[in-house]
Amino acid sequence: MAKTKIAVVGSCNMDIYSWTDHLPEPGETVIGDRYWMVMGGKGANQAVAACLQGAEVSMISRVGDDLFGTRMLETLASYGVDSTYVRVDPGAGSGVALVVVDKQAENVIVVIPGTNMCITPEDVDAAADRIRAADIVLAQLEIPLPAITRAFDIAHQGNTRCILNPAPARPLPEELYAKIDLITPNQNEAKVLTGIPADSLEGAEAAGRALLARGVPVAVITLGQQGALLVTPEGTQHLEGQHMPDSLDTTGAGDAFLGGLAVSAARGRALPDAIRFANVVAALSTRRRGAMPSMPGQEEVRAYLSGHHLQDLMLQPGETK
Repeated sequence: MAKTKIAVVGSCNMDIYSWTDHLPEPGETVIGDRYWMVMGGKGANQAVAACLQGAEVSMISRVGDDLFGTRMLETLASYGVDSTYVRVDPGAGSGVALVVVDKQAENVIVVIPGTNMCITPEDVDAAADRIRAADIVLAQLEIPLPAITRAFDIAHQGNTRCILNPAPARPLPEELYAKIDLITPNQNEAKVLTGIPADSLEGAEAAGRALLARGVPVAVITLGQQGALLVTPEGTQHLEGQHMPDSLDTTGAGDAFLGGLAVSAARGRALPDAIRFANVVAALSTRRRGAMPSMPGQEEVRAYLSGHHLQDLMLQPGETK
C-alpha cells in the first residue's frame, strides 16, 4: 500500500515568546523572566501535525537566508517533513512572531510576515510534481493568494483534493471558492467570510450553507471544545469534541485538527470519522504548551483511542486505504 502523501503550501515563522509581570504601556520598558523560541506558522504547524500521524509531508514555502531560516529548516527535518521545496530567500528576512505574555495570560503579538509574503506561483510550479502526486494539498491564508490559487490549479490536474484553512480570515475572490474541495473556518473566520454570526450551531450551519452556495462542496466549521460542524449538500452533522481535563494550552489546536483531518481523509475515511479523528488530535495537543511542540504522535493518539473505546477511528501507521 502507498504512503499517504500531503503537500502543504503555507507559512513558516519563528515564534519568540517572552513572559512579564504586566504588558508594557507605550514608552515603558519591562523586564521579562524568560523567553522561548520555537518554530511556528500555520503551514509548518499543520505539516508537522500531519507528519506525526504517519503521512509523507512536503512543505512548499520560503524562509530567509538568516539564522531563523536555518533553524526552521533544521526543525522541519527533525520532524521528518520534506523541505525540498522550501526556498531560502536572500532578499527578505524569515517570518517572525513576537509574543509578550503577562501573568494573567493576556498577550500582545507582533507578526512580521517576511518571506511568507514572498511565496509566488513560480515557487509552487517548482513543486508541481509533488502536488500532483499528493492525496491532499493543504493551504492557509498566511501567504499570498496567487500561490494558493496556483497550487489548487495544479492539484486539479490530477486527483489531489484541496483543503483551505482560511486563517487568518480575509475576503476571498469568488473564483477561488470553486477550486476548494473542503474549507475549514472556525466560527470567527466563518463570520468574516460570510457576514453571518456563527457563534451558535444554527449560525455556524447558516455560514456553512453560505460557503456551499459560493461553490465549495464541503464546509467544516470548527467549534473549539464543541468539536466541529460538517455541512454538505446532503445535510449537517455535529461531531462533538473530546474533553481533556488536563488541558493546558489551546494554542495550535486548530492546526493539529487540520493535520489530523488531512491524514485521515487521505486514508479514505468518511468525513465524519475523519473529523472525529481530527477532534482527538486537536484535543490531545492542548495537554502541552505551545503549538508545534504540542502536536501528538501516532502512539499517543492510538493509546487515547484505545482507552476511550474509539478503536474504529484508528489508522494503520503510515499507510493509506
